[in-house]
Amino acid sequence: MSNRLGRLAPAVGALLVLAACGESADPREETDAAGGDDGGGSGDQVTLVMESWRNDDLAIWEDVILPAFHEQHPNIRVTFQPTAPDEYDAALDAKLSGGTAGDLITCRPFDVSLRLYEQGRLAPLTDLEGMDAFGDVARAAWSTDDGAEAFCVPMASVIHGFLYNTEAFDELGLAAPETEEQFHDLLGQIAADGSYAPLVMGTADQWEAATMGLQNIGPNYWNGEEGRQALIEGAERFDDEPYVAAFTELASWAEFLPSGYESLTYPDAQNMFTLGRGVVFPAGSWEIALFNEQADFEMGAFAPPLPEGQDTCYISDHTDIGVGMNAATEHPDEARAFLEWTTTAEFADLYANALPGFFPMSDHDVEVDDPLAQEFLSWRDRCESTIRNSYQILSRGEPNLENQLWDLSAQVVNGTVQPADAAAQAQSGLERWYEPQQ
Repeated sequence: MSNRLGRLAPAVGALLVLAACGESADPREETDAAGGDDGGGSGDQVTLVMESWRNDDLAIWEDVILPAFHEQHPNIRVTFQPTAPDEYDAALDAKLSGGTAGDLITCRPFDVSLRLYEQGRLAPLTDLEGMDAFGDVARAAWSTDDGAEAFCVPMASVIHGFLYNTEAFDELGLAAPETEEQFHDLLGQIAADGSYAPLVMGTADQWEAATMGLQNIGPNYWNGEEGRQALIEGAERFDDEPYVAAFTELASWAEFLPSGYESLTYPDAQNMFTLGRGVVFPAGSWEIALFNEQADFEMGAFAPPLPEGQDTCYISDHTDIGVGMNAATEHPDEARAFLEWTTTAEFADLYANALPGFFPMSDHDVEVDDPLAQEFLSWRDRCESTIRNSYQILSRGEPNLENQLWDLSAQVVNGTVQPADAAAQAQSGLERWYEPQQ
């Protein structure tokens, strides 16, 4: 998952020194010194550097995505220059302060990028051609709170749901559930058989219980965007019934988790599932590429099961990656040309198929070749999309709602906090600093 832990960005001394001193090679200087083009057009070639935390994607950008742009813009060369995810924020801050940052900036969602825009580090993109291809939810992650100014192009989201081992399903005669009653029956059948752990998740790292637990199933309880916006506006409270009910459902998972799940880390859970020792994995679509590589069995996916009596389904289709322009770039026209290209159907198709599980947020129709990724993507056609309710505005104070939900969700699953008490604590935390909830 690209953004689940990347927000935790410790300052890494060696990187900061290199950035401040400008000791790393800058491909723009080499191109400017060469002063020529690549033979595909007239005039000097301009090289743009793209900052990113997605170091795993280097080959995909170099071999698949950027060649398509270069073919159409032979006088613009883009170099993808990633930094390790947990070092990205600190290194980028240092580069921006020292004037050595790239021309294009890969943007984290919400407050991290909003801060850069408010500091004048990111250029406004409200009038960028192609921005009308994105809806309000997609733009919200990289816009001012009032939505008036946009500063990054939405590039990809991740979708929450459940992955499962189809071979185990076939062996046990199981079918993907549509309702929570069916979901619990399914888990009970797996438990009764005794060959596998029914549900593979641990609480040692805490964030999984919130991200793949509460924020996965919760939108079905608080009605997606309607409930998320109501929290921001103060029209609903975290101790209202929908939130207590979501915590209650999360607590019910405990009996189906592996023995000793309280000590199970996220990598442990990934390994347990891909080794075939568990059947269902509460997941985000970011798992697809890794699990395709590591698992030697076929996988399927199902959307969060509906509470009884509910017809409308909601999914967490979470804004994850955007791309913006360094306000201090010496090549704003070329940078805007690249950003305009990222709004197109061509880019959406290339990106979705090069990185299965990371989905374009534009309104272009995209077909994904990977069947598992296409299953996740198909849920957009029948369900309402929302994002994690702790990300926009509500985690700016102390206690930080996102971090508080990590702790509370893990404790609910562990049985050390009751669902109603967890909801009350989340509400109390908001009331301490957030005026609309006071």
